[in-house]
Amino acid sequence: IKSREAEGYAYEGADASFELLANRLLGNVPEFFEVKSFRVLAEQRFTSKGKKETISEAVVKLLIDGQEIMSVAEGAGPVHALDTALRTDLGKYQHLTQHIELTDYKVRIFKGGTDAVTRVFIESHDTATGQRWVTVGVSPNIIDASFQALVDSICYKLFKSCG
Repeated sequence: IKSREAEGYAYEGADASFELLANRLLGNVPEFFEVKSFRVLAEQRFTSKGKKETISEAVVKLLIDGQEIMSVAEGAGPVHALDTALRTDLGKYQHLTQHIELTDYKVRIFKGGTDAVTRVFIESHDTATGQRWVTVGVSPNIIDASFQALVDSICYKLFKSCG
């Protein structure tokens, strides 16, 4: 925990990421899926009515039970697009994630300057059970930090549902 906190992780506000970390160290969390890659694009364009809009598109490749699955989604921003693409096709786990909503998104700069490290907290809510949890991601890249927190959020839900 101390070495991860030195990298910028903060677990006092990310109960789900902490629980996952502890249980992963104990070997209690199965690998539900493996992230092979992800990509996000942002595009500004004009609608058919001439209004300017900016949309993001995300591509996520996962390995689930030996099968590679690629999902593509658009969103209002890069995190929305990643969240949608990540949850588009989770194979046998799909039904467990259909009621998850991202309810809060916070960005903190851990170390400033040109080599800044970004810390992202994501609060998720399961509308079917009422359960809420917070996950954290850390990276010099805000999109990568966001994706880490999104993946932890999905893994936490699967761990609680299947574990």
